[in-house]
Amino acid sequence: MRHEVKKTEGNISTVMQFVLLGFSNLSHIRGFLFGVFIAIYMIIIFGNTLIIIVSRLDPALQKPMYFFLANFSLLEMCYVSVTLPRMLANLWTQDRNISLWACATQMCFFLMLGATECFLLAVMAYDRYVAICNPLHYPLVMNQKMCVQLAVSSWIIGSPVQIGLTVQIFSLRFCDSHQINHFFCDIPPIIKLACEDTSLHEMFVYIVAMLFAAVPFMLILFSYSRIISTILKLPTASGRAKGFSTCSSHLTVVVLFFVSATVTYLRPKSSHSAGTDKLLSLFYTILTPTFNPLIYSLRNKEVIAAVRKLLLKKLV
Repeated sequence: MRHEVKKTEGNISTVMQFVLLGFSNLSHIRGFLFGVFIAIYMIIIFGNTLIIIVSRLDPALQKPMYFFLANFSLLEMCYVSVTLPRMLANLWTQDRNISLWACATQMCFFLMLGATECFLLAVMAYDRYVAICNPLHYPLVMNQKMCVQLAVSSWIIGSPVQIGLTVQIFSLRFCDSHQINHFFCDIPPIIKLACEDTSLHEMFVYIVAMLFAAVPFMLILFSYSRIISTILKLPTASGRAKGFSTCSSHLTVVVLFFVSATVTYLRPKSSHSAGTDKLLSLFYTILTPTFNPLIYSLRNKEVIAAVRKLLLKKLV
């Protein structure tokens, strides 16, 4: 296996190509892993595409909640496509090499889409907050223009900072280190390869994580504290059950995503291990996007009805 190295001043070697070790220690079940991950990828693409189609075509789903859900489904497909196809190619070909530029590009898109997911989840929580706590003002507040502005802002708000973070990470000197003990170019394993002091870079990572993960999470907690308070004041049990059912799917996704992502990026460096990092990354990069279509469809009667209607049209 050939690794490109560029000589710089002072006879220091700078790595121009990395090796994604991925699941190389599980080579005896490589075929099984490939089959599992390609099946998961197909489920993610099919499930989220189905949600986008029914959200666009069914008149009953022409609501802000489903507009944001369609955006979220598109985001999940993009998010998983940053990492999973590369991992599948590595498993199939056994060629784990990735150039520095390809690695930086993968990290940059991964971080930008991760920031988008944080803010889009916060926007979806705000939508539920207005719908439940201020139902009379809901059509006025969540009009089409506001929905488009919130969605577009979620997609682009994190891009400049995440691009800057990627540039800062890859400005480090990696010397002769080239093996990334991960299945994609994530921040913790890349920083481990640096042969210089990374304390400033790590502090910047924590600041960015707090800004783009902790702040949206606090906004979500605030929204749901008001939502739960309002629901509990409803006079009937059926009203309370309906209120909880409208936001339970979103709350489930929030917990799955934020808990695993927060543990990955905000836990102390001393507690990082390659095995734990891979497991946590699998959870929020692959398993959570797999569960999302199931969570939103199986727990939402309107989505189920729309899917049935679409399928019946295709069969007739």
